[in-house]
Amino acid sequence: MAYDPQNIFAKILRGEIPCNKILEDDWALAFHDIQPQAPIHALVIPKGPYVSMDDFSQNGSADEIAGFFRAVGTVARELGMTDDGYRMLANNGADAHQEVPHLHVHLFAGHDLGSMIKKFKD
Repeated sequence: MAYDPQNIFAKILRGEIPCNKILEDDWALAFHDIQPQAPIHALVIPKGPYVSMDDFSQNGSADEIAGFFRAVGTVARELGMTDDGYRMLANNGADAHQEVPHLHVHLFAGHDLGSMIKKFKD
């Protein structure tokens, strides 16, 4: 999947589409998901044009990577997710149903999130 500079997250980063911002710093932007799948559902995206975690881990600078993951932790704390627990999810590629070709981490919290993934059947 190639990076598409017209993807929705790129447009949000450029200010072309509004978001309900939680945090913005030099490395990341975090905002509330517009179709939440848990009582608390936030998205954290790096400011650079990275398609996936694979792309980011290979091509992001050490400062970008550290800054992004610090932002993820800050958002979890600011939203009160750390008390009862939360789930962090980053889809990568077609089998994971990645819909937007810009790395993004979902943070879910606010109730029992159930088992980690759908059970595999032979």
